[in-house]
Amino acid sequence: MSKNISISDDVYRKLKREKGDRSFSEVIEDRLEAGGKLADVTGQGIFEEGTHEDVKDDIGRLSGGTLERLDDETR
Repeated sequence: MSKNISISDDVYRKLKREKGDRSFSEVIEDRLEAGGKLADVTGQGIFEEGTHEDVKDDIGRLSGGTLERLDDETR
């Protein structure tokens, strides 16, 4: 039985680059059976702890300024 999953374009490119003539399932299965984690294939966990929150804060701060400028332009 097969299942459909959604992955980002970036993860797709990484898996495609690694798979060669194998299927995506084979790449993932080989990595998991070798004691690895799916994150080893997808690149997850490459940032230091706290980076995610820092980036979210920056995006929120920068987006707020953009929204304010858009509001000013529509008045």
